[in-house]
Amino acid sequence: MMMKNVRLAILILAAATSGGFHEVLGRESWSQWRGAHRDGKMPESAGAWPDSISNDRLVQVWKVDLAEGYSSPVIAGGKVFTVETRAKEMEIAQGFDVASGARVWEQKWDGAMKVPFFAAKNGSWVRATPATDGESVFVGGMRDVLVNLDAAKGTEIWRVDFVAREGTELPAFGFASSPLIDGDDLYVQAGMAVTKLDKKSGKTVWRALEDRRAMFASAFSSPLIATIHGKRQLVVQTRSALAGLDLETGAELWSTPVEAFRGMNILTPTVVGNRIFTATYGGGSFFYEVQKSDAGFDVDLLWRAKKIEGYMASPLAIGGHVYLHARDKKFYCIELDSGKVAWVSDEKFGEYSSMVANGNRVLALDQRGELLLFDASPEKFMELDRRKVSKEPTWAHLAVDGETVFVRGLKSLSAFRWE
Repeated sequence: MMMKNVRLAILILAAATSGGFHEVLGRESWSQWRGAHRDGKMPESAGAWPDSISNDRLVQVWKVDLAEGYSSPVIAGGKVFTVETRAKEMEIAQGFDVASGARVWEQKWDGAMKVPFFAAKNGSWVRATPATDGESVFVGGMRDVLVNLDAAKGTEIWRVDFVAREGTELPAFGFASSPLIDGDDLYVQAGMAVTKLDKKSGKTVWRALEDRRAMFASAFSSPLIATIHGKRQLVVQTRSALAGLDLETGAELWSTPVEAFRGMNILTPTVVGNRIFTATYGGGSFFYEVQKSDAGFDVDLLWRAKKIEGYMASPLAIGGHVYLHARDKKFYCIELDSGKVAWVSDEKFGEYSSMVANGNRVLALDQRGELLLFDASPEKFMELDRRKVSKEPTWAHLAVDGETVFVRGLKSLSAFRWE
């Protein structure tokens, strides 16, 4: 194990002295929820993954103990960042060295709360995944606060308490949606609205889709930016609707209601050209097309599969098909044009599974700590390998940066490296 750590450290040192770690490996950092583009995909420059994730192919190089948390790790500048809830009373953001797992810094604040009883079976730990631009780390705390930390030192730069600033109630499920960075702008679903902030100061630029119902205003889904009919826009899913917002003004470009049981619109929508796939708990799967005319935008429902319900796992769109881990714990491959099911796995997996695609090859981590490797093929469910990588629940999303795979267990963070 020591020799593997040394080899990894040498590689990182060599990269740092020859133009920068990320530049040398020709990749983009996993800097926010579901990666650089929030689509769960590795960049095209990434090297191909092997067809095995056995102990001698995907090697654990370090592991650190943490307190509980569902927040997924993000990576930038040779550091990996994650968040935990400690002693049920405070939240801790930490930065670790990518190579060794050594703690570089930690920052803490009071931040605990209890979610409603029907959602508390797995605990009331911090949920939102941070976002980083390499200079700052933006962390969403459960009590509807957003904290900007210096990525190098962990010192606090600014903090926004949305309950105090906007005069809103504490959301029932806390700050669950993950922040989105776009240049000098920052977008969050917090303060019972979709909010655009100035990244440097934390000042509010605009608020949209405001809903002051404490039980239904705390969004689960995370926003993304997409270009639809040539218009770059913010695509958001609230507890009740899917919408496109103007990035400069927050004006609603188009929207459609999305049916779900108790507003359980949880996963991140998938944009494919001018079309959008999403799936909800209690509502099924939906495929929409955004239309453009002289009068503006409109949105049509192309098809709906009521029996294929989503839960928390965000899907992958690959080659005209969408791959979804559904509420029934099975994997589905659905043809996007028709809505026809190409295949469904015979086996049931965990309640949740995060997925990362590298070309047609997919890593999937379910909440039981099972890591699955399969080929995204519309012909059949093509499992290549599987392996237990955590004895703890793994509700956090996988993070993959170059040749390193990060697994956030409920009480730990581990780094695995392709050999």
